[in-house]
Amino acid sequence: MPGDFEEQQPTQSFDIGRYLDIVRRRHMLFLILLLGGWLLVWGSSWVLPARYKSQTLILVEEPTMPKNYVVPNVNDDLQDRLQSITQQILSRTRLLLIIDKLHLYRDEHGARTPDERVDLMRKDIDIELVRDPQNEAITAFRIYYSATDPHIAQQVTGDLTNLFIDENTRVREQESEDTTAFIENQLASARTSLADQDAKVKAFQAAHEGELPTEETSNLQILSGLQSQLQNEQDALNAAKQQRVYYQSLIEQYRAVQGTTRSATGAPTGLAAIDQQLDTLRSKLTDLKTRYTDQYPEVQEVKAEIATTEKTREHLIASLKSAAGGKDQTTGAGAQEVVDPAQNAPLLQLQSQLHGEELEISSREQSIASLKSRINDFQARLSQAPAVEQQLADLTRGYEQSQANYNDLLKKESDSQMATSMEQMQEGERFTMLDPPSLPLRPDFPNRLKMCQAGLGAGLALGVLVVALLEFFDDRLRSDGAIEKLLPTTVISEIPEILRPADEKRKKRRVVLGWAMTALVVLTILAGSAFSYLHA
Repeated sequence: MPGDFEEQQPTQSFDIGRYLDIVRRRHMLFLILLLGGWLLVWGSSWVLPARYKSQTLILVEEPTMPKNYVVPNVNDDLQDRLQSITQQILSRTRLLLIIDKLHLYRDEHGARTPDERVDLMRKDIDIELVRDPQNEAITAFRIYYSATDPHIAQQVTGDLTNLFIDENTRVREQESEDTTAFIENQLASARTSLADQDAKVKAFQAAHEGELPTEETSNLQILSGLQSQLQNEQDALNAAKQQRVYYQSLIEQYRAVQGTTRSATGAPTGLAAIDQQLDTLRSKLTDLKTRYTDQYPEVQEVKAEIATTEKTREHLIASLKSAAGGKDQTTGAGAQEVVDPAQNAPLLQLQSQLHGEELEISSREQSIASLKSRINDFQARLSQAPAVEQQLADLTRGYEQSQANYNDLLKKESDSQMATSMEQMQEGERFTMLDPPSLPLRPDFPNRLKMCQAGLGAGLALGVLVVALLEFFDDRLRSDGAIEKLLPTTVISEIPEILRPADEKRKKRRVVLGWAMTALVVLTILAGSAFSYLHA
C-alpha cells in the first residue's frame, strides 16, 4: 500500500552486516588512504630540518651569611629580578653579540635583517622556573636553546648561562651599591639637618640665657635670696634712718646744753635726755636678749648704740665740768669768751657719726634700688619661662626627631655597607650552574616517534572520512533490507546469486589481495615506527 510505503520504519540500533559490507567493499581504499596519510606525516619528519635543544639547570643559592647577621639590601623578589635580568639578556644588543660571534641565522642570500635574526633567536630560547612544591618559592631555573647544530645549541646555552650568572652578580652588586649610596646621601642630609637643629637650639639657649626651664630652680633660689637681701637692706635702711634721727637729736641736745652753759643757767636738761635714752636702749637690749643671742645683728646694733650713748654722756659731763671751771677765767662783760676746742670734740664726733649714717643711708638706698632691679629682672625671667619652655620644647622636639632619624640612618648605613661588602665578595644570593649545558644527541624537533603516531592517526582519520563521504553520497542499493523497503508488497521468496567459477576465483583473489594489502600496510607502519625509534 502507498500509505504503508510512506510510513517510517523503526531505526535499527546497530547493523553489523552493513558495516562488514562496507569494509568488504571499501577496505582497499581505506588501506591506501591510511598508508598514504601515515607516509605523508612520517615522511615529513625526515624531510623537516632537525633541531637540537640543549638545556642547563641553574641553582639559586641562598646567602652564605645568615640574615640575622647581615640583612641583604637588594630586592628579595627573585621572580621580578629574574624577569628583569631576562629582559636585559634578551635585549637586542646582547643577542646580536652572540649571533655575530657564532654567525647564527644566516640565510643563503643574507637578506635577514638584524632585528629578524634577534626575533628568531628569542623564539629559540626558553626559560623554565623550578619551584618548591611546598611554598612555591623559586629554587632553580632551566635555560633551553634550540638550533640545527647540537654543538651550536650547547655553546649558545653556555653563553646564556654565563650571562645570567654574571648579570645576576652585577645587578645585585649595583643595587646594593646604589642602596648604600642613597642611604649615605640621606645620612648627609640628616647630618646637615641635625646640625641646623642643634645650632637653632644653641642660639635659642644663648638668646634666652637665664630664662630656660633648667634654670628655673636656680632663678627661684636667687630671687628668694635677693628678696631676703632686700628685706635686710630695708631693715638696715630703716635702722640707719632711726640712727640718723637719733644722732640729729643728740646734736640738737648737745647744742642746747652748750647754750645753757653759756647762759650760765646750769640746767642739765641734755644729760637727763641722754640718761632717758640710755634707759630706753637698755630696756630694748634686755627685751632682745630674751629672744635672741648676742650674735644677733639687732642685739649688736643696740649694744653699739648704748656704748656710743654712754661715751656721749661722758663727754657731755666732761663738757659741763669744763664749762663750770671756765667761768672764772672770763675777764668782763665786754671781754671775748675763750672756749677750748677740746670741748667741741663730742659734737664733732656726733656730726661725724651723723654723716656716716647719711652715707650708709645713701648706700643702702642704692643697694635697694639695685636689688629691686635684679628682682624685677628675675621675676620677668620667671614670667617668660612658660613661653620660653614651649618654644624650646618645639625646637628640642625637632632636634630629637632629627637625632632619631640620623641614628636610624647611621645604623642603616652600617648594615647596608656590610651587605654591599657581602655582595662584592659574592657571599649573597647567587646563581650556580648545577648541570652544565647538555650536548643533545637526538633532535628535539621533529619528534619522529610522535610524528609516526600522529601519521597513524591522520591516516585513520583520512580513511574513515573518505569512506564515510563515499557511502553518504552513494545511493545504490546494497542489501536485501534496502530493496524490501522500496517494495509495496512483502517478499515471499528470493533467488540466490549464481556465481560462475571465474567469479569465484576473482572473489578469492580480491580477498587475498585485501589481506595482503592489510599486511603490507601494517608491516610498513611497524617498520617505519621501528626505524624512527632506532634513529630518533
